[in-house]
Amino acid sequence: MIGKLTGTLAERNPPQVVVDCNGVGYEVDVPMSTFYNLPATGERVSLLTHFVVREDAQILYGFGTSEERGAFRQLIKITGVGPRTALGLLSGMSVAELSQAITTQELGRLVKIPGIGKKTAERLLLELKGKLGADLGLPAHAASDAQADILQALIALGYSDKEAALALKALPKDASVSDGIKLALKSLAR
Repeated sequence: MIGKLTGTLAERNPPQVVVDCNGVGYEVDVPMSTFYNLPATGERVSLLTHFVVREDAQILYGFGTSEERGAFRQLIKITGVGPRTALGLLSGMSVAELSQAITTQELGRLVKIPGIGKKTAERLLLELKGKLGADLGLPAHAASDAQADILQALIALGYSDKEAALALKALPKDASVSDGIKLALKSLAR
């Protein structure tokens, strides 16, 4: 029904913003990734939206990119994942990180997100495989089994997703798992 809002950013109260569109203020819930990229209050803003009508509420969700909105729409189709949980997932990790976790079947990365338990994470991995993956922002070289194993090993050693991904990018694409882990640890130790 409402696909996009363009207007003046009137209020910012995480995770909700108010967008003034010619005198009408729309309350919009946004993931934190979108919230951090918003302009200052009083500036012009444009958000892609998804409108949810429930028995007790009508809620507008806003996104800075079409990829975020697409991922949100895929997430809410899954049994047990409502709009709030989907918003939490997109606040906890970027679409590219979520896609990578789905493609490489990394349960551990999903359960780190508040509100996502083991069963929900397993359902996400099962139902989103092939729907949300390499086509949505995953670097092509990370799709190999060796690269995925290296990434999982670095995360298991306590490195953050971002640190592990940066170390992975610096590796040769044909590195074996053991050599890749050694090289990644050397680069992370600097």
